[in-house]
Amino acid sequence: MRRQIDYRLARRAVLREWRTGKIGRAEVCDAHPELVRAARHLGEETGQDCPICEKAKLRLVSYVYGDALKAANGRCITNQGELDRLGENCDEFACYVVEVCTECNWNHLTRSYLLGRRHAG
Repeated sequence: MRRQIDYRLARRAVLREWRTGKIGRAEVCDAHPELVRAARHLGEETGQDCPICEKAKLRLVSYVYGDALKAANGRCITNQGELDRLGENCDEFACYVVEVCTECNWNHLTRSYLLGRRHAG
């Protein structure tokens, strides 16, 4: 079992502030165009409706970061096999999973976790 940080509470807080009008739609629907592109072409559909526009299904995009990754540092991961290979070849790196709506540009970090040989098993 890998250690992970779950950001559901932070997500709920942001959505509560948006629903009560404390923050505007522009503040929650601010995904970078590259993130939206990655979600559209490489992201994994969740089957869950966007909490803001309710028009599109959310997509998950995973990015990896770590000094040992060299050229792969900051890359979008397209499948579990790719993530497994990196884990076998690196001592430690972090994976960040972001949910994205390609319709309204909502985005939120859903979880992060450490991978690599130090965290195997």
